[in-house]
Amino acid sequence: MMPRKIKKILKSRPTIEGAGVHLKRAFGYSQVPEFDPFLMLDDFHTGNPDEYLAGFPWHPHRGIETITYVLEGLVEHGDSMGNSGAIGVGDVQWMTAGSGVIHQEMPKLSPTGIMWGFQFWANLPARHKMMAPRYRDIKAAEIPEVALDGGVSVKVVAGRVAGVEGPVRDIVIEPEMLDIAVPAGTVFTHALPPGHTAFAYVLSGEGYFDERRDAFAYEMVGQGWSDVERRCLCQAETVVLFEHDGDGIQVTTLAAPVRFLLVSGMPLKEPVAWYGPIVMNTQEELRTAFEEFNNGTFIKKA
Repeated sequence: MMPRKIKKILKSRPTIEGAGVHLKRAFGYSQVPEFDPFLMLDDFHTGNPDEYLAGFPWHPHRGIETITYVLEGLVEHGDSMGNSGAIGVGDVQWMTAGSGVIHQEMPKLSPTGIMWGFQFWANLPARHKMMAPRYRDIKAAEIPEVALDGGVSVKVVAGRVAGVEGPVRDIVIEPEMLDIAVPAGTVFTHALPPGHTAFAYVLSGEGYFDERRDAFAYEMVGQGWSDVERRCLCQAETVVLFEHDGDGIQVTTLAAPVRFLLVSGMPLKEPVAWYGPIVMNTQEELRTAFEEFNNGTFIKKA
């Protein structure tokens, strides 16, 4: 296998979203072309209820999929289709907004005192922008965990590892979403579909994410010039964006283990028109979406 090289490393940055949720944005609007088909990744991780309980009250989405993964805490949700429920530790919600939903996501007081989770936005191609909305709530018990050589552990949300397929299937962008734990002193390799965009988000620990071990071989974003130690060991709250050339990834650990999310998907290579919670292909489509939201015709009947 020829491992992919690192294209860029980004350090997540603090921001506030919803009704006052404090989170770290790993990537977003300005990085869209490079992360295609992925639009955004937010990491909400805090032990202060004042930083998450305000949540994300009722708001619309159209033209995208939102993927929420909870590591600690509890998030209740409801939508305009009458769906409601909650996702807790290890659970995933994969929502295809399609033609449009109005929903809310409201974190509850965490039993452990810690709220920790992630939300990705994935784009939909033009031909699927107005597809019927759908939810996939996946409980932690439904997500297979695969034990590999060297003590590596992989939770398979979407995609396939060692012949084991994750519960999220039949998604337009053919995504892969893995939660991977690599012990200290281990080399881990994983094949990727040809041409798919792939990135890793480091949750804890540290590791080398390509063979070069050269911190000046790629661009770094979000690290100030005064931080003169430019490390090629990738650590927590760091996004590693891989080049498209290569058969897969190689991750090497030394004295410390590393845990990371690995996400990949098929690039759409289409125009992106994005305003707030709605992502279409043209400005005219955006205008239509917001006009429909304002006049009460946003939600389409099946």
